[in-house]
Amino acid sequence: MNFLIYVLSFISLWEAARAYFITVDAHAEECFFERVTAGTKLGLAFEVAEGGFLDIDLRIIGPDNKVLHEGERESNGRYTFPAAMDGVYTYCFSNKMSTMTPKSIMFSMDVGDSDEKKEHGEVEAANDTVHVLPKFEPRQESFNESVAFSNFTYSFRSFGGGDNKLEDMIKELSAALSGVKHEQDYMEVRERIHRSINDNTNSRVVMWSFFEAVVLVSMTLGQVYYLKQFFEVRRVV
Repeated sequence: MNFLIYVLSFISLWEAARAYFITVDAHAEECFFERVTAGTKLGLAFEVAEGGFLDIDLRIIGPDNKVLHEGERESNGRYTFPAAMDGVYTYCFSNKMSTMTPKSIMFSMDVGDSDEKKEHGEVEAANDTVHVLPKFEPRQESFNESVAFSNFTYSFRSFGGGDNKLEDMIKELSAALSGVKHEQDYMEVRERIHRSINDNTNSRVVMWSFFEAVVLVSMTLGQVYYLKQFFEVRRVV
């Protein structure tokens, strides 16, 4: 039953992570916005999947319209930073340097916990029963769950780190799983790129082999015809 408590607590502390695939046309710019409070951890990971030289211009703009990061012709990147102030943070992908080629981009935006808004878990042990009362993030509703144990008294202090020890452990696990998810998305995009390159190379090899076969057959027929004409005895009537 310990596993059930871990699962319920993990669900309550799951970080917000959203992954998108977009296409940025030539001479165009696509921007995305995230409204957060000061102290919130923000993260951005992106990978150019298709188009041209697989590059894109990136800008990260704060609520005061100051550019926090500006990169040119980047193929991929990962950025993590705390929000310095309340407001809307903007991520812009620009393909204005491209003349005619659109770019396909996979990216994800992560929103962590604010320093001022910590989740609280409460454990009460009485009559061999443990009550776990986790609180979700502001976007989700809180819930209560009761789990029965036989002749067992449960306390957060059993982990040796106070009331927030289990919460901190689950946050670390959540962050690790979020990183694994990003790695999986990254590897999926890279696999798609390499598969496209391999398919393109294979098509060229097949076409070139077919062209060589046609040339060889043509040369063979030409040689046979030439030799036949060379050894042909012409009769004079």
